Amino acid sequence: MGSVAKRALRHVLGWGSLLLGLAGLVLPVLQGWLFLAIGALLLSPDVPVFARALAWFEDRFPRLRAVVGHARRRIAGNGRGGDEPPADP
Repeated sequence: MGSVAKRALRHVLGWGSLLLGLAGLVLPVLQGWLFLAIGALLLSPDVPVFARALAWFEDRFPRLRAVVGHARRRIAGNGRGGDEPPADP
């Protein structure tokens, strides 16, 4: 999949997750904070506000820095998370 298509998909999923998160803040059925976090992670490579928010979160909660970093690498990179060696062809 091309980089433009990945970016467009990331935006669609990110903004959709944010909308679900906002709905989840008032509806008792959805976990709003979870969808807000997913949306922020998906949009952080392209939207500076979310990148700064995630940087603040990593500074505020250092125990979760590895989890957020792993998720960022999976979203921005090749999908493996960056920890595993590349697969042989």
